[in-house]
Order: sequence, then structure tokens, then C-alpha cells
Amino acid sequence: MKKHKNLGAILIVSGVLILVFSVFFFGILPNLMKPSTNLWLGNGIFHADFVTDEAGRTNGLSGVSELAPNKALLMAFPNESKWGIWMKDMKIPIDIVWLDKNKKVVYIVKNASPEDSTSKIFEPKTPAKYIIEVPAGTVDNLAVNIDQTASFQVNEGDIK
Repeated sequence: MKKHKNLGAILIVSGVLILVFSVFFFGILPNLMKPSTNLWLGNGIFHADFVTDEAGRTNGLSGVSELAPNKALLMAFPNESKWGIWMKDMKIPIDIVWLDKNKKVVYIVKNASPEDSTSKIFEPKTPAKYIIEVPAGTVDNLAVNIDQTASFQVNEGDIK
């Protein structure tokens, strides 16, 4: 009888350990391993998630229900082009800033709305290498303008 009680306790402890490990491995660890950088833009400093691959750029901020004022998404592309942003599955309005290879602001879209998700692709008039997505209103609040230069660290070898 005692062996059966010990077996039950072992199964419960094992289940709890598996649950804790699963939450860490699938929920917390991916966020800890997400590349990030500090980003200076206009009068603001952001903690930016840094996306360097096609899958990350395609997903962007899709599904995100809120973005803190000091958070941003920085997308890097392998070369300069007129990279477009589609608001598919977006839940929040954002400001979008395109930068050239020298990190100079070349185009801005303010208050891109989730309502634009089915009909509109936002595209710069000038080729860009980087795109920054920040909460709507940030461009005006932090005096971000064309020809300003952003500052951040990037390892060009990571961009795919």
C-alpha cells in the first residue's frame, strides 16, 4: 500500500515538474532569447525587439494587443528596397518609420490603423533597409522627422 502512495506522489511531482518546464521552455525562454537592442529615435529611447529573418518580418506585431510607449519593433532587411508593411492581424494602431542603410529616416506613416489590414500596404517612396514600428502617436510626441538619424547596434551577418 505504501508503494502506491509513493507512486502517486511521484506522478504528481513529475507532472508539476513537466508543467513548469513546459511553461519555461515554450513560454518564457523564447522571449528571453528574442534579439533586442536599444534604439534612439527622435527624442526617445526604445527597447526594441530586433527581427532579422523573413518569418519575423512577416509576423511583425501581428496579434500584439498593446505596445508600451518605450517599446518598438525593429526590422532589418538584407538590402535596401521599398519594403511594404501590411497591417494583417494587427490589433493596435502604430507609427511606421523607414530608415535607409545609414539609419536615416526616409519615410514615415503615422497612425496606421488595424482597419487598414485588408486593403492597404504601406510602402515608402524611397528604398529602405530598416523599418521601425512604434505605438501610434510616437512620431509626433517624440519629434521624429525625415532626415533624422536613428541609432542602434546591428550585426549585419544576422540579417537574412
